[in-house]
Amino acid sequence: MEIGPAIAAAPRRRNDIGAPAPFKDVNVWRRCSRRLAKVLQVTEMEKSRLRQRKATSTASPLPVRERVLNAAFAAFMEKGYTGTSTLEIATRAKVSKRELYQICADKGGLLREAIAERAERMRLPLDLPPAKDREGLAATMRAFGIATLRGLCDPAVRAVFRLVISESVQTPEIARALGGSRAANSAALARTFSQARADGLIGAGDPTTMAVDFLALLIGDLMMQMLLRLAVPPAAAAIERRAGEATEKFLRLYP
Repeated sequence: MEIGPAIAAAPRRRNDIGAPAPFKDVNVWRRCSRRLAKVLQVTEMEKSRLRQRKATSTASPLPVRERVLNAAFAAFMEKGYTGTSTLEIATRAKVSKRELYQICADKGGLLREAIAERAERMRLPLDLPPAKDREGLAATMRAFGIATLRGLCDPAVRAVFRLVISESVQTPEIARALGGSRAANSAALARTFSQARADGLIGAGDPTTMAVDFLALLIGDLMMQMLLRLAVPPAAAAIERRAGEATEKFLRLYP
């Protein structure tokens, strides 16, 4: 009687945990299962890394100048001007020192350019819509006030102010770069007040002084409090309320 084929055809028995019959030892079966799970997990992780590398390689890299200035600003924020080397900036930007020096001739130039670039980002739209009546002027002022406060509450903007304060003694040019951005925003507001005065929407007064008055009503000591970490940035509703209150007070000053 031939029993080989019969044994081969018989279904494989399993033990009480579902392991095939050859795995008589339950612990052996469990160890093998865990090892297999780890192998599968590692395989999936490798696949994920490959997908990420492919996506990174196909994405368009930032221009060299932008990479260098971003790296310089981040390094200055973390270690200060004195504690940052051009080699570290080049390493962060993934460029050679030769490429770095083609952007700026020295570390001081990198600091000035990094601050100037961020100050430019902080500029608000300089062409405010002309107002046809007093209600329209109030709406323009509220919108300008909300945009200004949102900008000041941005962590990146506060970081620029802190860096300028800490390094302005040795590099006064960076303070002038930041001041130029603020002056441009104030000048745009002054032009709006000049046109509103010419159209009879507000009372007599110097437009530049009017802009200073409105910004003082709007900001007060908020920026100082945030820079000293004595106050947290206001929420969106509080920003809108503050802009509305500053507008109402200003229009009462210049009826």
